[in-house]
Amino acid sequence: MSDPVRAAIAVVLRGHEVLLVRRRNPPDAGLWGYPGGRVEPGESSEQAALRELREETGVRARARARLGCLEIAGEGHRYCLDVVLCSYRSGVPGAADDVDAVRWCGCDAVISGRFPASRDVDRICLRAVAFH
Repeated sequence: MSDPVRAAIAVVLRGHEVLLVRRRNPPDAGLWGYPGGRVEPGESSEQAALRELREETGVRARARARLGCLEIAGEGHRYCLDVVLCSYRSGVPGAADDVDAVRWCGCDAVISGRFPASRDVDRICLRAVAFH
């Protein structure tokens, strides 16, 4: 099997809320998750997470820490997602690029699984809150 595609996700905290997007495209179409996408050549994971965050939501943040890498594999795709914890700076969230909705969600609701979400969204939120 080929090497995984490097990607990064932005876990943006604002108080007791986290920013989630609902994906428009497969493999996670219709599910809530974190803004993110591929790491471009010459870009760090932190830079990619912040760029994807702006492109998908219009929100600006500051990268604080890497929380690890999440391996995602399925039919026709394999990713290594660097999880980047971010602090909200500015912007009103709006859906753009490859998402059809964006919203601030209570961390408790995310951790308890009240959203139809991509794999490990709840676990990542719990880790971000504990680190924060």
